[in-house]
Amino acid sequence: MKIVIPGGSGQVGAILARHFHANSHEVVVLSRRPAAAPWRVVAWDGESLGPWAAEIDGADVVINLAGRSVNCRYTAANRRDILESRVRSTDAVGKAIAGAKRPPRVWLQAGTATIYAHRFDEANDERTGVIGGGEPDAPDTWRFSIDVAKAWEAAFDAARTPGTRKVLLRSAMTMSPDRGGVFDTLLWLVRRGLGGRAGDGRQYVSWIHDSDFVRATEWLIGHDLSGPVNLTAPHPLPHAEFMRELRRAWGTRLGLPATRWMVELGTWVMRTESELVLKSRRVTPGRLTEAGFAFEFPDWPSAARDLCGRWRRGPVTP
Repeated sequence: MKIVIPGGSGQVGAILARHFHANSHEVVVLSRRPAAAPWRVVAWDGESLGPWAAEIDGADVVINLAGRSVNCRYTAANRRDILESRVRSTDAVGKAIAGAKRPPRVWLQAGTATIYAHRFDEANDERTGVIGGGEPDAPDTWRFSIDVAKAWEAAFDAARTPGTRKVLLRSAMTMSPDRGGVFDTLLWLVRRGLGGRAGDGRQYVSWIHDSDFVRATEWLIGHDLSGPVNLTAPHPLPHAEFMRELRRAWGTRLGLPATRWMVELGTWVMRTESELVLKSRRVTPGRLTEAGFAFEFPDWPSAARDLCGRWRRGPVTP
């Protein structure tokens, strides 16, 4: 297959590109800042049609991951970049597919599990999940994330590509041993004795092991599902338990807790937002499991042990 990955230069894109390239597929990454890689990397601006659109014409699959990282402070400028980079790139990909003489048979579009409401009671699946934004006590930054997620999905829904099956990936945090990723950051805290609960520790953490992320993506390419699909492991768990199991997998007991104000201060120092830590994301993969997808790592303890072992073996190379 020829697989085009707009915005594929980040951690998640590298995970997918490595897998498909290793399995003899033709991989083309579209990037604003092209760099050498084992696969082809083609320049694009992420918002307007250009020569890059020729890569989509005749491709089998498009996996659009484009969008500015949310791991930053939500200043006015960053908010604009986060929103526009998602909406404009999705619109551009849709126009390229619509104008293709041989459009791809499937378009997998990145979304986020953050679109669901902050809650502790019931899990959010695609059928019964509550879309966020109406929580009375949600901070402004949390509502911004919901607004972005909604606008991102609306841009995808608006694309008219009748010859291409469209799948919306509402993805949780992808856990991999790659340096600089979310797991690497969490493990950095654990290794320094700081990996205790954040806030009251009740907030749910939704996650997915990188192996299952790749397997689910490949599975969706080959199965006739369309619309929103939650890409997350079936067993989210409270933050306090999540960190306890990570400490256990690493082999340490000490994990100093952080109160809410400490989280706010720490994320300010690290130039990121406390929402990434404090919002409860209790999301489950209803459609995947109903359709028969089997997770290799459905529970966090086994996933954490595997990830810690791979992290100890050293950085992954492309």
